[in-house]
Amino acid sequence: MLAAAVAMVSCGGNTSKSSTDEQQAEAAIEQAAMEIDALLTDAANLTNQQVVIEGICTHICSHGGRKIFLMGSDDTKIIRIEAAELGAFDQKCVNSIVKVGGILREERIDEEYLKQWEERIATNTADEHGDDESGCDTEKAARGETGNTAAERIADFRTKIAARNAAEGKEYLSFYFVEALAYEVVE
Repeated sequence: MLAAAVAMVSCGGNTSKSSTDEQQAEAAIEQAAMEIDALLTDAANLTNQQVVIEGICTHICSHGGRKIFLMGSDDTKIIRIEAAELGAFDQKCVNSIVKVGGILREERIDEEYLKQWEERIATNTADEHGDDESGCDTEKAARGETGNTAAERIADFRTKIAARNAAEGKEYLSFYFVEALAYEVVE
């Protein structure tokens, strides 16, 4: 029964998906789930690997439902989940425990990223997430952002990059997210 549910959720009823893809999606959530806190602690070692996590869905992106956010032990332990080829997440994920199988990815923010962001702002081509330039509050919480405008957010990232460079010799920030292969609402 679980396999049928996974196939429905992961494929969205699309029968054109190959059986290999269906098997990969089914296998993606059959494993025991890792806690969000543990995933975030060991994320650098798990990047580009398949993971299974479970947490409370605190938010679904209002722009098409293509992202959800799962919380660990508290609201400082949040990870973004992207629907990728799944299309979109079901609204019933919100305020429920959701189990996700997918590939852990790293997003790096460095000076080049920030310069491109500033250029998009200057040409009015910047993507907006959330209701205004302050951005999506949930995504900002997941990344530990404190700024309320795009300029403040960029300045905040530059400060954090400088601190990380001084402490670790790395001129970028790492943010992790899961590219979902399959998911299920547990409760």
